[in-house]
Amino acid sequence: MFDVGTTKLVVKYIEEHLAERLDLRAIAGAVCVSPYHLHRTFSRTVGLTIHDYLRRRQLTEAAKRLVFSDEPILEIGLLAGYESQQAFSRIFKSMYKCPPNAFRKNRLFYPLQLQYEFKGEFDALNEGREDARWDVVFADEDDVPRWMDLVRLVVDGFPFLIEDEYLEVLKQRIRTAQALIVKDGGIAAGVMLFSHDSASIDFLGVHPLYRQRGVAKSLLDKVAYELPKGTREISITTYREGDKADTGHRNAVQSLGFTESELLVEFGYPTQRFLFIRNSQQADTRNDRSPDSRPK
Repeated sequence: MFDVGTTKLVVKYIEEHLAERLDLRAIAGAVCVSPYHLHRTFSRTVGLTIHDYLRRRQLTEAAKRLVFSDEPILEIGLLAGYESQQAFSRIFKSMYKCPPNAFRKNRLFYPLQLQYEFKGEFDALNEGREDARWDVVFADEDDVPRWMDLVRLVVDGFPFLIEDEYLEVLKQRIRTAQALIVKDGGIAAGVMLFSHDSASIDFLGVHPLYRQRGVAKSLLDKVAYELPKGTREISITTYREGDKADTGHRNAVQSLGFTESELLVEFGYPTQRFLFIRNSQQADTRNDRSPDSRPK
């Protein structure tokens, strides 16, 4: 079951105590629920365990300090909950793919995990809706705020996401009708950026509360229809196997029918390309309107 109310309390408590050593029992006591109930409902609602969420938030704040302060690395590691610089450096490298000193030298901050926020009402959830098909439409400029709210929720799936740069790409894709969105109750339940030219999905994000409700499949079906006639393959990239920073996105891509392809390095981050093979009906049928004639 989802428990948005308790999740909000937990996130607030974690944010107020990020520099402290926290565990499940302490957090459960602070919000007056049992550790078992908290573990089960938080994991289902957010898509991460409390341990993973807390670690990713603390490492994100540590990364921010590395870039925007001159604090010693040992001090930053202690504030992130680690007892030694060696322990901090080992975990930091496993998540950010470079040691703290190199990250500081690069002077380019990006988050592993932003503070979790639920905004708006969830009509389909309130109605108990579990449709396998959703209304997928082309996004317009008015959708940008709700789109970015979702991006901040799912940033764990997209290493090296710089928000200002992403926003410019989003606006360009909206203008060229290469941005798809599923809306529910004023929020974005799912979003997708794709490219007509490369037949690639460049961003696929689904709200955690909708991940088991067919939103990703509906987005994939829509882009399979919109790509040029004769296109056989759709590509997407995600984490490599065994990457500790992966919170389940690789499995989600595979569950949609994508299969493994070549290993890549994107923005200095190791990833893997996956391919979805369109069936003959999808490849031979599409909307033949030009992108500029589609809804804006």
